[in-house]
Amino acid sequence: MGRIQKEEEKKVDMEHNKAIRDKIPEIIHKDGHSCNVKKLSDAEFLEHLERKISEEVAEYQNDKNPEELADILEVIYRVAQLKGVSKEELEKIRIKKSEERGGFEENLFLIDTSKS
Repeated sequence: MGRIQKEEEKKVDMEHNKAIRDKIPEIIHKDGHSCNVKKLSDAEFLEHLERKISEEVAEYQNDKNPEELADILEVIYRVAQLKGVSKEELEKIRIKKSEERGGFEENLFLIDTSKS
């Protein structure tokens, strides 16, 4: 965890206030910086992860980098886990929904609807 400093010593370069991956504090320290982190309860962390999904989607939309897709999946898998759903169960749900409503393989784009 991050080093605790007295308030008067603390010089914050950047505030983040967001959910992070487990090895980020170690990476920050290896880069010669310090950080303060707090371990949240599952319920608190879930709230932040649900916000992080939007952050990761926005990053993908800006960069179009497949690594961002991996980040989205990582957040989704953890959200599912915190809600008591395993990756395997999530995949079963995805398959069932795909079988019932289809996937996105045909590149269909809905223009409008009208009552017959």
